Amino acid sequence: MVVSGMALLLLSPVLIVVAIIIRIRMGSPVIFKQVRPGKNKKNFTLYKFRTMNDKKDGDILLSDSERLTALGKIIRRFSLDEMPQLWNVLKGDMSLVGPRPLLQQYLPYYTEEECLRFTVPPGITGWAQINGRNTLSWDDRLKHDVWYVKNLSFWLDIRIILLTVLKVLTSKGIAFDGVYGMLNLEDERRQGERWDKGTKNVGE
Repeated sequence: MVVSGMALLLLSPVLIVVAIIIRIRMGSPVIFKQVRPGKNKKNFTLYKFRTMNDKKDGDILLSDSERLTALGKIIRRFSLDEMPQLWNVLKGDMSLVGPRPLLQQYLPYYTEEECLRFTVPPGITGWAQINGRNTLSWDDRLKHDVWYVKNLSFWLDIRIILLTVLKVLTSKGIAFDGVYGMLNLEDERRQGERWDKGTKNVGE
């Protein structure tokens, strides 16, 4: 929380500039808000800079890849969209390092072991993010989350933060959600041959 508070102060000029550019190029809202499950599956409101427009086909929103703007691609390339989550860390909703907070609709599709990711606060970056990010399959991403929880340590967090900075500066291992054909977790699990419906955590 101390580090996130200091980072918000130091990065405030960048936050202001990005917010102004988004407001001019894409209009309002500048901040994207979405309820996500955090530690112990407790819901909180996640904050990100907006990167997509609201274009629709009739009454239906277009796919993420069709709504992701040119400006949004640049913002995501350098992970600037994640910066408002420093406020989530300051509030205690998140940590700097931990499993990424995913969509509520994914809750029924985690295995019992994968639910270990909810025993720690979600993070702005994590072990999965420095080992392929969203170029990985969901199975691999969640395995990395479980590994992180089982091997949690202060020095591992420091290593992840340093490698995250390197990844962001080099734009290595980054793919934009929806652009590279990545399935939603529920679609991947439904289509996966190994998925056993008996392991689903129903009633979430």
